[in-house]
Amino acid sequence: MFDSMYEAEGIGLAANQIGLDMNLFIIDVTHTEEAEDPHVFINSEIISKYGDEGVYQEGCLSLPGISLDVLRPEKVTLKYQTPDEEWHEDEFEGLLSRAIQHETDHLNGIYIIDRVSEIEKIQYQTELKELEKISKKRHKVQSGKKGFVL
Repeated sequence: MFDSMYEAEGIGLAANQIGLDMNLFIIDVTHTEEAEDPHVFINSEIISKYGDEGVYQEGCLSLPGISLDVLRPEKVTLKYQTPDEEWHEDEFEGLLSRAIQHETDHLNGIYIIDRVSEIEKIQYQTELKELEKISKKRHKVQSGKKGFVL
């Protein structure tokens, strides 16, 4: 998963974005001072969201070329397992908190486009239709093959 995320120049990736049906996502914000190592979150659940809400421009590997201003709380408390099967409950803030909320949205079938106003959705209607066409073409080409389309 990390290879796919790095190849796409992302900072987070949810399992369902690459066809895996599991509650798992990864985040790497080591380019900031917020984390020294990449994170793997398994069976996660946001316990609470709190702090000031702020708007931040978010991109999405599922919607390439589209960046939208998304309003989110600045902090979250997350309960999750690590790959060694230990349970944790930690507080996160900053970019890491935002990425956790973004990837949790993916696991729940929510995209950044679902977090913006109807006017903004209309503004990106052309780009979204083009992405849908590309996605359908990829599906037709890949439908007879085994594996994942990334």
